[in-house]
Amino acid sequence: MSTRSSLAILAALTSAAFALGANAALAAEVPGLGQSVTEADLALWDITVGPDGKGLPAGSGTPAQGKAVYEQKCETCHGKEASGGRNASLVSTKDRTVTNYVPHATTIFDFTRRAMPWPQPKSLTNDEVYAVTAYLLSLAKIIGENDVMNAETLPKVQMPNRDGFVSKYPEKR
Repeated sequence: MSTRSSLAILAALTSAAFALGANAALAAEVPGLGQSVTEADLALWDITVGPDGKGLPAGSGTPAQGKAVYEQKCETCHGKEASGGRNASLVSTKDRTVTNYVPHATTIFDFTRRAMPWPQPKSLTNDEVYAVTAYLLSLAKIIGENDVMNAETLPKVQMPNRDGFVSKYPEKR
């Protein structure tokens, strides 16, 4: 082995040893900020709802209850009877909206619960989300005005575009 090769190997080994030693020294100087995430912490954010209703929480709501919540917390942005305001229409017979486009009613619940109302996402109670979802579905004439939405009934709602989507993962259907 040449002197040049030996020096190169020695330099590489010295650099590696220094790097390992420096990493150990830096690790000892970490300020100790934060804490480990617990299962209870994760549960607060694991709120995904599947098309089959898996993940739906306890609670219920009717279109009448949803109308009151909608008028107070949604109408400013989405207009009277969800016909459109500063933001998108939620119910329409001529335009594509959430009530005539999404394939599953649980999608409306899931999005509303995690993202609405705009300035305070995740601030609605489960009952309020079921009620607003029921109100929108009733306005779109998908459910009756006396139907109750809950974890059992919501996944059974037949959305107008239920068969209008092709799964990216057809084996998981």
